[in-house]
Amino acid sequence: MSAVIVIAGKEITDGLRNRWVLGATLLLAGLAFALAFLGSSPTGELGVKPLAVVVVSLSSLTIFLMPLIALLISYDAIVGEVERGCMLLLLTYPITKRQIVAGKFLGHTAILAIATLIGYGGAGVALAAAGGSDAESWRAFVTLLGSSILLGAAFVALAYWVSASVRERGTAAGISIGLWLGFVVIYDLGLMGVLVATKGWIDDRVFPYLLLANPADIYRLLNLTAFDNVRKFSGMAGLSEQAQFAPWVLLVGLLAWIAIPLAMAGMRFGRSES
Repeated sequence: MSAVIVIAGKEITDGLRNRWVLGATLLLAGLAFALAFLGSSPTGELGVKPLAVVVVSLSSLTIFLMPLIALLISYDAIVGEVERGCMLLLLTYPITKRQIVAGKFLGHTAILAIATLIGYGGAGVALAAAGGSDAESWRAFVTLLGSSILLGAAFVALAYWVSASVRERGTAAGISIGLWLGFVVIYDLGLMGVLVATKGWIDDRVFPYLLLANPADIYRLLNLTAFDNVRKFSGMAGLSEQAQFAPWVLLVGLLAWIAIPLAMAGMRFGRSES
C-alpha cells in the first residue's frame, strides 16, 4: 500500500506542474462562475433556486468536458512510460505492475478531484453566499461534485485499459479520442436512430438499460433526474419515468465503469513483457 501511495503522490506532484491540469482547472472554474452568475437568471418564474439551475448547466457541460480532460491526462500513463524507458527503471524497485496501475490511477483521479472541487466548488460557494440555494439544491450540487469525479475516474480507467493494450502513444491517443466520440457523441445518436428505426418498440423494454451501458448517460441520469428541483428545470421528467433507477443503482453503475476497465488494465499490463 505504501508503494501505491508513493506513486500516487508522484503523479499528483507531476500533475500539478502540468499546464494541462492548470488549464483544465481554470476552464472549469471560469465556465462554472459564468454559468452561476450569468446563466441562472430565469429561475424566478420557475420557482427554482439558482444553484439548481447551475447543477443542470454544469451537468450538461461536464458530460462533454470531464471525459475529454480525463482521457487527455491519462492516455499515455502506461505506454508513455514504456516508450520513455521510465517503466523499466520503475520495475527495478520491489513493486508489482498492478501496484503501479493502482498508484497512477489514484494520482490521476486525485488531480481531477482537485480541479473539480476548485473549479465547481468555488462557484457553488459563491452562489450560495449570494443567497441562491436551499438544502435540496445543495444536495444536488454535492452529488454533482462527487459524480463528476467518478465520471472522470471512469474515463481514466478506460484510458488506462487502452494505454496498457497498445505499444505506441499515438495509437493510445487516437483510440482515446475515439472513445470520447463514441461515448459522449455517437452513442446517444445511435440510440435515437434505433428508437426511430424500431418505431418506439425498444423504448419501454430495453432503452433504460441501454443507458447503463454508457457512463456519460449514467452521469446524466444521476444528476438530472434524482432531485425534484433539478428535474423540474432540466426537462428530464419523461426520461425519469422510463428509466426509474434509484440513485444508488446509478452510483453502482459508475463504480462498475471504474472497476472493470481498471481491472482489465491491470491484467493486461501484468501480462505484458514491459
